[in-house]
Amino acid sequence: MDKIRILWTDDEIDLLKPHIIFLEEKGYDVTTSNNGSEALDLLEEQDFDIVFLDENMPGLSGLETLVKLKEMQPNLPVVMITKSEEEYIMEDAIGSKISDYLIKPVNPNQILLSIKKNLDTRRLVSEKTTSSYQQQFREIGMRLNDRLDTTEWADLYKKMIYWELELEKSDDKGMVEILNMQKQEANSNFFRFVKDNYFDWVSGLSKDSPIMSHNLFKDWIFPDLQEEPVFLVVVDNLRFDQWKSIQPLVSQLFKIESEEIYYSILPTATSYARNAIFSGMMPSDMAKVYPDIWKNEEDEGGKNLYEDKFLERQLKMLGADFKFSYNKILNLTEGKKLADQISNLQNYHLNVLVYNFVDMLSHAKTEMELVKELADDESAYRSLTVSWFEHSPLFEILKRVAAMGRKVIITTDHGSVLVKEPVKVVGDRNTNSNLRYKIGKNLTYDKKDVFEVPHPEKAFLPKSNVSSRFIFAKETDFFAYPNNFNYYVKYYKNTFQHGGLSLEEVMVPFISLIPK
Repeated sequence: MDKIRILWTDDEIDLLKPHIIFLEEKGYDVTTSNNGSEALDLLEEQDFDIVFLDENMPGLSGLETLVKLKEMQPNLPVVMITKSEEEYIMEDAIGSKISDYLIKPVNPNQILLSIKKNLDTRRLVSEKTTSSYQQQFREIGMRLNDRLDTTEWADLYKKMIYWELELEKSDDKGMVEILNMQKQEANSNFFRFVKDNYFDWVSGLSKDSPIMSHNLFKDWIFPDLQEEPVFLVVVDNLRFDQWKSIQPLVSQLFKIESEEIYYSILPTATSYARNAIFSGMMPSDMAKVYPDIWKNEEDEGGKNLYEDKFLERQLKMLGADFKFSYNKILNLTEGKKLADQISNLQNYHLNVLVYNFVDMLSHAKTEMELVKELADDESAYRSLTVSWFEHSPLFEILKRVAAMGRKVIITTDHGSVLVKEPVKVVGDRNTNSNLRYKIGKNLTYDKKDVFEVPHPEKAFLPKSNVSSRFIFAKETDFFAYPNNFNYYVKYYKNTFQHGGLSLEEVMVPFISLIPK
């Protein structure tokens, strides 16, 4: 490994000889200069990893040198050293993007710490993260072999997402691969867990039934509404890891009151899961009770056009007597318009905002080559989500809601999974097109590859034909037709899909926020 090269500029550089010898003995290569002009000349001639710069020098001052230096090399770390503790000097230096600030007299260990902080942080954090995950690896593996309940599965998933985000910052790609293998094992076990228990959960026969889409509003949202006004923000297709990625931005505005996970119903698709949230019913019940606004797969028209009607009827059933607003944001223009008019919503006790960007992003990865490049893997997908959110009208809306002093709940209807393995399925022309679940009367498939629901009524799913059945893809599989198999594999492999049974699709965030 090449030596770290330091440029130290001070008009009294001779007095710092002991410090320089100390650094050289530690293996650093130190070049010195006694004025700003000489330092700038050296920077034009040589490459340095970090600069120590005296603030108070005759001729070109430290601050003046700093400005010119940053014009030449904006990303070069600079540590300002000064005798003065004047606040304005500190502010000027910090405003010019210094990396650190030391007050004279400095001792050698301070210098060494500053070097490590600015140059070795990534390596040290990476090593610590890798070491910590290695310790956790065995514990997570043992937990995967236990008979976990719904809460324990949620806690384990949170832990795995934590390590995924931490290891993402490290340089140890081997550890990332090990974690991915552990996630794969977790998804396999979770598939069996849901398969064994789902019918009992939705029928209410299990004592371990989790909060799911159809009872989310009644059990977790309505109690808050009885206490205070709420903004309910439903970000379509927001995974838990995506929430954790945008959390630092949200935390600038709100305190996190609670961070929970609930279970999406199957199919983990908008037309089923989101309608279940707003209606407080399972899909088969919606079809029976509200045939005027429920639409089956084969019906013409949009399947999520009546969410406000479902919500209105659920609120009436719950005995709510307050006013509510419902706003669905489908594009940038609508988002900006709502941000500008958000003050008009202050008179409503409940404001529902359905925001559709993340779902569009996942579909765009399938359909657009540019997005495929930008969101090539899980990490890139998260990064793209953060970039969008930071500059989105939704972030602006949250800023204005925080200024109102209103409570906010952020949640979603389902997540998505990066699909990798094609599974052959045969259906007739009336079979739906979703890659993660199929409904039809003439489906041919390998039973070991799917979660089979031959009697939809047991899963509280509507069936348009007496012989209709549902099948759900597991883990990272996706359905492909044999007669066009190679096309499906090439086009859909490594895209984000939803509708099936995976940790990423089923376990989704529910976040309560209070203004700071």
